[in-house]
Amino acid sequence: MKKFNHIIARMPAKSLINGLTSASLGKPDYQKALDQHNNYIRALQLCDVDITILPADERFPDSVFVEDAVLCTPYCAIITRPGAESRREETEIIADTIERFYPNKVERINAPGTVEAGDIMMVENHYYIGLSVRTNQAGANQMIAILEKYGLTGSVVKLEKVLHLKTGLAYLENNNLLATGEFITKPEFQHLNIIEIPEQESYAANCIWVNDRVIMPAGYPITKGKIAKLGYQVIEVDTSEYRKIDGGVSCMSLRF
Repeated sequence: MKKFNHIIARMPAKSLINGLTSASLGKPDYQKALDQHNNYIRALQLCDVDITILPADERFPDSVFVEDAVLCTPYCAIITRPGAESRREETEIIADTIERFYPNKVERINAPGTVEAGDIMMVENHYYIGLSVRTNQAGANQMIAILEKYGLTGSVVKLEKVLHLKTGLAYLENNNLLATGEFITKPEFQHLNIIEIPEQESYAANCIWVNDRVIMPAGYPITKGKIAKLGYQVIEVDTSEYRKIDGGVSCMSLRF
């Protein structure tokens, strides 16, 4: 069983209220978003990890979502090339921090490839890469080539409805996969123990496993019950303001 030792997060900028979104839930309340982020960090502090918190950067409204800019693996870090052009430079403001943790083991995705790591899910030594509006085939091909260079593997999954792969999936280790919507029946995942999340709680499919704890969005009792039944300690956090800009629990941290 692997263990996460490090977490990287970034404080939300006030410009967060102008973040990219496909939701129709209104603009986030910045003060509420800040309080929710603080509670998210407190939840991570319960998980036996070292936490690096980067300062807010007002130039980039979506930069609190550090997950998209970098894929952290046990052997290398891969700086992505976000499909959303307004987010491309977010990779530069985190590069120095990543280099400190991965000296001489930082790789990059290059044009014309686009990849956002919210489209990538790790299952043991294999990485599923969602082809989406933010991640294209050229980016996925580069990502797989880099993974193979370090003895890892990758494969693509075509998305039909959701923004990111991990919008509808969460791997909780021990062969357990939370899935909702289109992912419940995808053949790529049928070898795993699929825990079906009902459509009315689909937002809760985006959770994170951190050293035998599962951090999930608050307010989804069916999902919470199913996760707890598997034997995990469940920690709930309110992420309502981040949902307004297409964010979830996994987006706000890098875990390695």
